[in-house]
Amino acid sequence: MDQVRTEPTLSRASGLRRFLAKDPLESDLGRRRFHLREGASRTAFTNAERSYVFGFNAVMSREVEKVEEIPAEQRPFGYEGAAAACTLLDLLTLTRGRRLHELLTGPAQHHRHAAYLGAGRAYALLRLRPVWGARRAHPLLRWLAVDGFGFQWSLTRADRMVGERTMPGLLTRAHCAVFDQGLGRLLWYHDGASPDDVAARIGAYSPGRRADLWSGIGFAAAYTGGAETDELWCLAEHAGADGFRAHVAQGCAFAVAALLRSGTLPEHSARAVPILAGTCAEEAASWTDQALIALGHEAHTHEDFRRWQSQTRRSWARR
Repeated sequence: MDQVRTEPTLSRASGLRRFLAKDPLESDLGRRRFHLREGASRTAFTNAERSYVFGFNAVMSREVEKVEEIPAEQRPFGYEGAAAACTLLDLLTLTRGRRLHELLTGPAQHHRHAAYLGAGRAYALLRLRPVWGARRAHPLLRWLAVDGFGFQWSLTRADRMVGERTMPGLLTRAHCAVFDQGLGRLLWYHDGASPDDVAARIGAYSPGRRADLWSGIGFAAAYTGGAETDELWCLAEHAGADGFRAHVAQGCAFAVAALLRSGTLPEHSARAVPILAGTCAEEAASWTDQALIALGHEAHTHEDFRRWQSQTRRSWARR
């Protein structure tokens, strides 16, 4: 089991960046009254958010290169935080995505999925609808910013988003489904990777929202981890009983595709893929690649992003 670790030391941020830097205590989800269990889930979620905060503060300290000094399996979360910080600075200084573009073409070039998730978190921090100001944003991965927005918005408003099951008014209809994927990832954290609690929580949402919530759960279970083997089997059974087994497999496939591109497949991810996707990590990732190729070079709309997901689910069903 991974242990909570100590990050490299960062220099103190100066100027505006000093006021934007995050308190490391923000990574303690227990302070947000999340239902964290002792053991693997608490460690996984704590490490993920600590890495996010570290990456965020590394940008504020102008030391983004230090993200490479944290453990390899935590770097996607570090670059998620770095992208959030770059996007926040870009928005506040009206630089049209310059910092995010430099991050994507430089240190985070193998962590693009994580970076777009982080960009969306920055929009949520500023209460702005995600838009595509980043130069040469990936035409389909950019939609992951809405997922990141959903995660961060729900993280800071858990009582309303989880308890009252509301939807932000500033989103368009096209944003809502991808927003729910981010909310699904947040539910995995909120209920401590407990499959019974997660399934009960999703069951309280309207049927029209549950597919995307399950997709987010599948992504988080493979990407962040937190569940033991028997709990992953239980999660798959719950999703199947709710009629959304394919969506969990699709979320898992997207997660492992992102991780393989980053160069590291954590042990918890390798353990989750055969259970949630019914195959090895390489084959699950290939479903997303094949679906992307089939869409062609002009794909960029929300409908194209949804087709990318649905084609991935068809690959799972055909196998």
